[in-house]
Amino acid sequence: MDKTRYSILMPFSVPNFLHANIIAGTSSVLLLCLLSFACLFGLKKSRYRRISKGTPRIESFLQRNGTLHPKRYTYTEVKRMTKSFAEKLGHGGFGAVYRGNLSDGRQVAVKMLKDSKGDGEEFINEVASISRTSHVNVVTLLGFCLHGSKRVLIYEYMPNGSLERYAFRNNSEGEHSLTWEKLFDVVVGIARGLEYLHRGCNTRIVHFDIKPHNILLDQEFCPKISDFGMAKLCSNKESIISIAGARGTIGYIAPEVYSKQFGAISSKSDVYSYGMMILEMVGARERNIDANSESSSHYFPQWIYEHLDEYCINSSEIDGETTELVRKMVVVALWCIQVVPTNRPTMTRVVEMLEGSTSGLELPPKVLLSW
Repeated sequence: MDKTRYSILMPFSVPNFLHANIIAGTSSVLLLCLLSFACLFGLKKSRYRRISKGTPRIESFLQRNGTLHPKRYTYTEVKRMTKSFAEKLGHGGFGAVYRGNLSDGRQVAVKMLKDSKGDGEEFINEVASISRTSHVNVVTLLGFCLHGSKRVLIYEYMPNGSLERYAFRNNSEGEHSLTWEKLFDVVVGIARGLEYLHRGCNTRIVHFDIKPHNILLDQEFCPKISDFGMAKLCSNKESIISIAGARGTIGYIAPEVYSKQFGAISSKSDVYSYGMMILEMVGARERNIDANSESSSHYFPQWIYEHLDEYCINSSEIDGETTELVRKMVVVALWCIQVVPTNRPTMTRVVEMLEGSTSGLELPPKVLLSW
């Protein structure tokens, strides 16, 4: 009876070697599945650790500075104020910025930092730096959000965007050009903001990334310094700053930030960036030079140093008062971009030069400006 039943279930006999192959194949499949699952789990866990490893440090910082930082919002509140991030204002290496509204009706710019920001240094720099400031030429941080990998900064809204839109005078879009008078006001405003960061705060702040993109303009085109992700805080007694590696944007970074052979890193590094930005703002990089001429290979600050009067007259369309404004901005910029940091003026001195008479404003000594 048992033999008959067996023959119905197993109508043919299976050789021993085939049994072994089936078992081996099944085991291989199971092992492959287990390994795949382990890899996926490991990658997910590794990504979670990468994203969240900075969170404890940030939370610790927030607890230590509880009375300094602005209001903390939940991620749900951030989604509500931006209508689920419906309107993007811009984006960059840091992440994206969205338009939003607070419950009291105020418009805000919501900056969503990219995921996996290491130990949270950029987030901490922003909160720590701007929370210590209060100046008309420094953007106001209204709040922030820290939710797992989500790191959000909430600023006052600047309707005219960044100075980058207006940096070049020969803009094809007429509405994106500024008069020389307005441009001069912007230059002075930025100088006052930097002077405040360098000398007006209880804790001095060196920005390290001054450029048109990081200068925002309000309804009246009042400039406000923003984006403190690379900033360095130091006590008033410190004059020399230690940083790990170069920071800033190519074209605006001071020589000493690249190499110690040029001098010590200090607030004068911001002065250099400011000077390069002024030259860009006055249309310095849009001159028409024959590509085959000798002058086309000149470093532009050296070129404008040698052709200052000609450049100022041509730029200002033979308006005496405007010519003086252009000359003042260029001369101040040339002082600011001196290669040796000690030869550059402080931002306090820059403000004095801009607000003073042009009669006593001399060109800096002629030195090799390129490096």
